[in-house]
Formats: sequence, C-alpha cells, structure tokens
Amino acid sequence: MVQKETFVEATERAELVQRVADIAPILRANAQWGDQHRRLADEVVDAMVKAGVLRMLVPTQYGGYESDMQTIVDVGIQLGRGDGSPAFCATAWWAQCWAVSHFPDEVQDEVFGGPDGPDVRICGTLVPNGKGETTKDGVVVSGEWGFNSGAWHSRWKVLGTMAQRPTGEIEPIAAVVPVTELEVVDDWDVAGLRGTGSVTMVARDVFIPRARFQWISDVVRQQYDSVRNADSPCYRGPIVGVLSNINTGKQVGMAQAAREAFLQRIADRPVAHTPYLQAEWPVTHLQVAEADLKIDEAEYHARRLAALVDEKNFSNEPYTLRERAYCRVAVGRVSQLCYEAVNIYNMAGGSGGIYSSMPIQRIQRDIQAISLHALNMPIKNLELYGRVLCGQEPNTFFI
Repeated sequence: MVQKETFVEATERAELVQRVADIAPILRANAQWGDQHRRLADEVVDAMVKAGVLRMLVPTQYGGYESDMQTIVDVGIQLGRGDGSPAFCATAWWAQCWAVSHFPDEVQDEVFGGPDGPDVRICGTLVPNGKGETTKDGVVVSGEWGFNSGAWHSRWKVLGTMAQRPTGEIEPIAAVVPVTELEVVDDWDVAGLRGTGSVTMVARDVFIPRARFQWISDVVRQQYDSVRNADSPCYRGPIVGVLSNINTGKQVGMAQAAREAFLQRIADRPVAHTPYLQAEWPVTHLQVAEADLKIDEAEYHARRLAALVDEKNFSNEPYTLRERAYCRVAVGRVSQLCYEAVNIYNMAGGSGGIYSSMPIQRIQRDIQAISLHALNMPIKNLELYGRVLCGQEPNTFFI
C-alpha cells in the first residue's frame, strides 16, 4: 500500500475489529428474533452503535473513521460471523454514508451533524424508480422503492429516480430525503435476510432541494460535490470499487459461521443408516475440505479487492477498465464461493438442520439472498469481466 501505516493506526484498527467481534454473541442471540419479526432488534443496533460499526465510512470531521477497505473486510467478517441480517444492514448503511459524503458540505452538515451524529443510519438504493419533476430550486419526486435494508432504524434515505437536466436530457439522480417525508409499506416477508427489515418506501410529491440530489452520470465520472472531502483517500475513488468491497467481508463471515455451526454438531452425531459418527465418516472429510477451501478462496478475493481499492484510493491513480471489471467479478466470486461452501455444510448436516432454531438453515437462506443481489450475482459479474477481457465495451454503467 502507498500509505504508511503507523503502529497507532494498526492498534486502533485492531481494537475496532475486536469490539465488533465482542458483539457477535449479541447478534447471534437476536438472530431468530429478527427472523421472526422481520427487522433488527433494538439491542443489535445499539450494540453496533457502541462498537463503532456505523462510523466506518463517515467523515472524520463528524467523528467518523474514514476506514480503509481492509478494515471494512475485517469488520464485515466479524458481523457475518454473528448474523447475516445486521451484517447486511451495516453494508447498506456504509454504502449510503459513503455516498452522502460526496454531497455538498452543507448537506453533510445536516445529515452527519444531526441528532445521531456519526452514528446516523441512512437506508436506500440507487435503482431509479419513480419520476422527478425538476424546478428552479430542486426536484419534486414521486414513486416507490423496495429493498430499504435497515429502514426501521434509519433517519434518512437515498433514493434514485429519473429527472430532466436543464439541457433537456432525462437522467437518473440520487437524492437524500428524511425518512419522515416518506411512507413505509411493511411488505418485507421473504425467504432470506428477513431480519434486515428491507421494507418499501413511498414518496408522494416530495420536494427535494437542489443541494440534496446529484446526477448519477456525474457520480460515475467521479465529479463529486463535496469540497472538504475532495482530498480524502476514503472518498476520491469510483463508486464501483467501494460498493463491491463492502459486500465481501460479511459473506466470508457467514460462511465461517456455517462452518462453526456444522463442526459443533458432528463429534457425536450418527450418520443415519451407516456405522459412522459424522466426524469419522470419510464423506464428511471430503465435504469439509472442499467447503473450507472455498471459504479461503473467497477471503483471498475479498482481500485482493480491498488491497486494490486501498492502493488506488491512497495513490489517487485511475483504475484501468480491467480493474473496474475485477471489482465487480471479485464480489461475484466471493458470493459464489461462500454460497457453495454454505450449501455443502447445510446438505452435510442432514435433516436436523431444517429446524428454525438451527443457525445453518438461516445462514443458507441469507447467503442465497445475498447472492441474488443485483451487484453480487455471480453469473452477471462473470459475464461482464469476460466481456472486458475479450476487448468488448462494458454493457453497464456500473463499472
């Protein structure tokens, strides 16, 4: 890495990771509650706040950490080892905090300088649903947006919609809106990541001042509006690097949690219709070896991606097209490998694993849901990477 790490920085980073590791039992203890109630328990959010999880991509001027990507991976792993739903919510909150850090400084003062300070929760997605009617001093937005992970504990939302530029073009925008100005539809009844509470939110003729929205085409070109954060390594890279990176660690941690849950059961568990205890069965040895290597390979790609993003952020060197495509394929590969590893443990664990009290079934459902995310889907990201390797132009703006 270009930046020289001091002992103090390394110590502070290790302390943060340890604080998050220490709350993993709280996340596990509330996992079934979250699954049943379709939202995070308040105790879980409070624990994440106290550990400093929510500050990681908030600017330091507001009390945030502006964490490097290796630390994001480390913390994501510990959250995933606890429970997939709070880990996923943390990812969503990190992503939106990073996005808002590129808005005009007065908007950041309003968001990060509000009642929650650097622990503010911002939900949202960049899918451009609905419509925006531009005015001389802002935009009036109507529409609905699903998949707002962590919405029940959020004060702000980032939404995407289509609007008309002064020059006449219709383009997507990203806007920051107080949650109090939106309607919540309690429709989150799903198979996986149930605890994220990713409800739908609706805007009906909501006015958004000009300072609180950005044109996505400007964001993709890294034409950001913040003056104070312009020289911060945390915020000067492209969105594809950071958003891909923050999605990796939690999946590695969830696969590790599946491994732990599986190995805890096998010492005295008989394999039905065989003479074996599971720990003695040669088939089990093959299964755990295969799954373990997949987890190691997933962590390799997570670390390699984090090293790439950190190097580019600190050096401020531009990404090559292949490096941008690797950001996408790396998170897809992590999703594929972790999904496969968890499936091995789930199938190897037998029918007893289907009880709601067993963590393996929840981890399997959660990791499958993550692999279906538009930015994580393995086959989509593999096609994009292969396309670039073959000298073809990308077929997506998100690169």
